[in-house]
Amino acid sequence: MFPRNVYPELADYIRKFPDLYRDIPDSRKRDLGKVADFISTRISKGLPAHLIFICTHNSRRSHMGQLWAATAAYCYGVLNVETFSGGTEATAVNPNVVKAMQQAGFRIASIGTGGNPVYSVRFSEGHQPIHVFSKRFDDDINPAKDFCAVMTCSEADENCPIIPGAVLRVPITYEDPKAYDHTEKEQKAYQERCFQIGKEMFYLFDKV
Repeated sequence: MFPRNVYPELADYIRKFPDLYRDIPDSRKRDLGKVADFISTRISKGLPAHLIFICTHNSRRSHMGQLWAATAAYCYGVLNVETFSGGTEATAVNPNVVKAMQQAGFRIASIGTGGNPVYSVRFSEGHQPIHVFSKRFDDDINPAKDFCAVMTCSEADENCPIIPGAVLRVPITYEDPKAYDHTEKEQKAYQERCFQIGKEMFYLFDKV
């Protein structure tokens, strides 16, 4: 049953997505479809489909993209997909992202301290945890070739017209919730961005 074997609170969150696919603008659906086609083509050839979600600081939207895409692939039973994230520079995963993802139903634990902590993220007991931390897109932990680069912020999209090693580069940009940091709208902004990215990643994998 969809969504399969994820934590109950996360499953309840995910079940809201399909009825709202109609709200995604056609232009975004076309770009999401390009990534879906990349995945389908790779899998049909028996090759892994690697996605790297890229923004400037690898602190907010790119992590949400990586985690939601991994969750969607699992829920739709799309095998041989791996998701990654990176930035044009490394900073740290923003605590508001951690909070928003936890509120959605992800289980997140800190496994490292310091200025750039590492987090262990789970969406199901049936899937290995994903370890996330801020890094450049060309970090050794990320694939160096034959991947799809998903540009999640306009600044990275403009400043990185060429991503070395990418066979496909698709701009799917999101408003930065950072604009609302330290305001009364802060929590709402991160929740909205978490929901939007989740909905669009599930739409994407619905098309694979």
